Amino acid sequence: MDSDIAHRKRALRAELRERRQNMTSAERDAATAGFTENLQNTVLDLSARSISCYLSARTEPNTRPFVNWAEAQGIRVLFPVSRDDGLLDWTVGEDETEVEGLAGVPEAAGELLGPIAINDVDLIIVPAAAVDRTGLRMGWGRGYYDKTLGSMEKCPPVYAVVFDGEYLDEVPREVHDQPVDGLVTPTRIIAF
Repeated sequence: MDSDIAHRKRALRAELRERRQNMTSAERDAATAGFTENLQNTVLDLSARSISCYLSARTEPNTRPFVNWAEAQGIRVLFPVSRDDGLLDWTVGEDETEVEGLAGVPEAAGELLGPIAINDVDLIIVPAAAVDRTGLRMGWGRGYYDKTLGSMEKCPPVYAVVFDGEYLDEVPREVHDQPVDGLVTPTRIIAF
């Protein structure tokens, strides 16, 4: 890995993490309403009947109201479960409980379906630190989604969820970084 790129990524992640931590509860509530509406519209526009979506950590864009809506609509939702080998297992979270995953983020508890379960969804919704104007996604550095997306033979549309200020002109790029097909912010939906 190019040390300059790694340094730029670390610095950008630290800046974005600090911005997220400094958001007020009113800003978060307004953003959550926008995320929920725009994620619902994305699902409806793509006629998705099965999706994957992460459970958000405290400072991430809040996906829970959207997930609750999707499940109420009869949409099958797969949740990622991190593994020691850097891959993701998946669950439908039938236990309706959350546990802390390997990376310290919330994960749904339930029967593990294995890494290939993701191949059956119509839409993949991923977390991101930032996305640039070309659709390049910069994650938080663990590589789970880059590995998953990079290994899929036939990938459905992938949309990243970021706050408005995390849609940037450019993000540092490494060879393993995977692009997304679109992004959802509290105020817009962008397809690349």
